[in-house]
Amino acid sequence: MRALFVDDETEFLELMEKRLARRNISVASAPDGKTGLAMLEAALHSGEMFQVVVLDVRMPGMDGLETLRRMKEIAPNVPVLLLTGHACVGAAVQGMDIGAHDYMLKPVAISELIAKMEEAAG
Repeated sequence: MRALFVDDETEFLELMEKRLARRNISVASAPDGKTGLAMLEAALHSGEMFQVVVLDVRMPGMDGLETLRRMKEIAPNVPVLLLTGHACVGAAVQGMDIGAHDYMLKPVAISELIAKMEEAAG
């Protein structure tokens, strides 16, 4: 599975890359929405699309909901999982209305995250 993680917490991204690589999941990571959109567009044009995107809701600059809106314009069929803190559950529900596949609360257990990613990827 190829996954794109978009999160402004670099430690989280590094941890996910290492832990998921052990489970044969290839992770590309972006530190912000703008970079994530560029990576999604590049994947679309290269023919090597991501099977799932894991997107943080709260990021400086372009937040997760705006990133999600734009991702759905670029690649409407790519499932997006939102990651959010307890204070942002309303935003996650709004994200579902925009087209997110599902949302999960941080901190997320790696086994739960992988199960949701596999479910989303079909």
